[in-house]
Amino acid sequence: MISTISGTVRHKDLHVVVVDVNGVGYKIFCTTDTALDALPGESILLWTYLSVRENALDLFGFLDKETLDTFELLIGISGIGPKTALGILNVASPSMLRQAVATEDTSYLTKVSGIGRKNAEKIVLELKDKLVTTSADIDKSMKGAGDVMEALLSLGYDERDVREVIKKIPKEAESAAERVKAALKLLSQHG
Repeated sequence: MISTISGTVRHKDLHVVVVDVNGVGYKIFCTTDTALDALPGESILLWTYLSVRENALDLFGFLDKETLDTFELLIGISGIGPKTALGILNVASPSMLRQAVATEDTSYLTKVSGIGRKNAEKIVLELKDKLVTTSADIDKSMKGAGDVMEALLSLGYDERDVREVIKKIPKEAESAAERVKAALKLLSQHG
C-alpha cells in the first residue's frame, strides 16, 4: 500500500522518526541505526511496511530495500510480529542475519527481548531456505561474532557500540580471542 515515504525529518526518537510529507507528519517505527541516521530538518527516503491491525495502522521504515525485504521475511514467521522483527534488525543487520542463519548461530537472535533459544532456532530453520546467503555472509571473520558480542556485553560495553565495532573487526582476526582483543582496541579508540 505505502511502499516508500520521502520527506523532511521533523522529529526523531530512539525507535521512531516523524517524516513531514507536504504538511502531513508520518510516525514511522524504525531501527535505532535508522533513527540515528535521520537528522531533523534533512530530507529522507524510507522504504516502508504498513502493519494493519484491528486497532492500529503502524508504519515501519527502513533506509534500504534489503532491510525491508528481511523484515518482511521475519514477520512471515509464525509468532514474529513487526515489533519483534524490528527488534531483531536492531541487533543484527540483514548481512549478519544471513550469516547467522547460514552458520546456525542463534546468539544474535536470543539478544532480542522475548526470543529464547527455541524461538531463535525456529527463526533460523524458517529462514534457511528463504535467505540467499553469499560467500561474504559466511566469511570466517563474521563467524563467532555472537561470542564476541556476548563477551563485550558482559564487560559492560554498550550493545550499540559493540555492534558497530564488530562490523569493523579486521578479517585477519580469526580466533575468538583475537576478535575480542581487536574489538577492545576499537572500543578504546571509539570512546
